[in-house]
Amino acid sequence: MVFTSGGFSQAFDDLAAQYTRETGVRILIGHGPSMGETFNAIPARLGRREAADVVILARGALDQLAAAGKIKPGSQTDLGLSKIAVAVKEGAPLPDISNMEAVRSTLLAAKSVAWSDSASGVYIQTAMLDRLGVADNVRPKGRMIPATPVGEIVAKGEADIGFQQLSELKGVKGIHIVGLLPDDLQQVTPFSAGVVSYSTHPGEADALISFLSSPRSYATIIKSGLEPAARKANP
Repeated sequence: MVFTSGGFSQAFDDLAAQYTRETGVRILIGHGPSMGETFNAIPARLGRREAADVVILARGALDQLAAAGKIKPGSQTDLGLSKIAVAVKEGAPLPDISNMEAVRSTLLAAKSVAWSDSASGVYIQTAMLDRLGVADNVRPKGRMIPATPVGEIVAKGEADIGFQQLSELKGVKGIHIVGLLPDDLQQVTPFSAGVVSYSTHPGEADALISFLSSPRSYATIIKSGLEPAARKANP
């Protein structure tokens, strides 16, 4: 059983199918946020000791699970590097996000803003808005979206503009992805795998993580909107 968070979900769904074709091993998949208070958040699921062998989530959340003894020591492996993108409803005017000042102006002009309750949204709500000097103006009209893709909220017209990992916005219908946040505002989040400490299939879990971090996975990871972590570390 593998639990994966949204940032790596599309990549993993495709890679799991590839792994099954190559090895015959069938993988059960569960989806949930890296953090947050929802019932299906991965830390909550491990807290209930739901059956699981591998988890894939934002590295910071994985390290917290490891510190709590819920991840096999030394099994943490970075798989993909994720960047934050901006989306509006399909057909809406495209805002300027070309630099810090443009993002600041866009946020001030928006009537409503949405971000996730996971790694990217926590960064936006607790750091980026303060850095731009717009926290007092934007937080009151902003929404942290739990357990639902931000793109879906934007597509419904419930927010003028949405922020989430590019890999989580790709594939959502009814939105236009404006682009990535500029480099001086960007936060790169590693999505990483670890073997669950109470896994009943630790050998099979190790083999799956080795596959996910190997060059065989790179094309699928790139297609999903991520950068392969191993390739970045070893150019």
